[in-house]
Amino acid sequence: MNVNITTTVHQHQPTLSTIRMVEREIKRRQYFKSRNELLRKLPKQVMPTTLNTILNYLEESNKIVFNHDGSIVWIFADSPKIKKALKKSKLFTKLN
Repeated sequence: MNVNITTTVHQHQPTLSTIRMVEREIKRRQYFKSRNELLRKLPKQVMPTTLNTILNYLEESNKIVFNHDGSIVWIFADSPKIKKALKKSKLFTKLN
């Protein structure tokens, strides 16, 4: 008698408000020595697995980078000058 037992691993999907909270904190401080430091500085408690999901998303969207030592650095350039220059660019106006 063969019995197959499968388990389903449910990965917790972070809420938009949690993603934005983490994003704001990293953007505000620009640099964290480690994930643990970031966890401690967040205004609300976040599960480590949830934080990892958010950090992976922010890295994929080119907003943060992980240094070789594990530190987290905000790299996304969202200054008003850059936004204004993009709006004036020919490529942007052709797309809209």
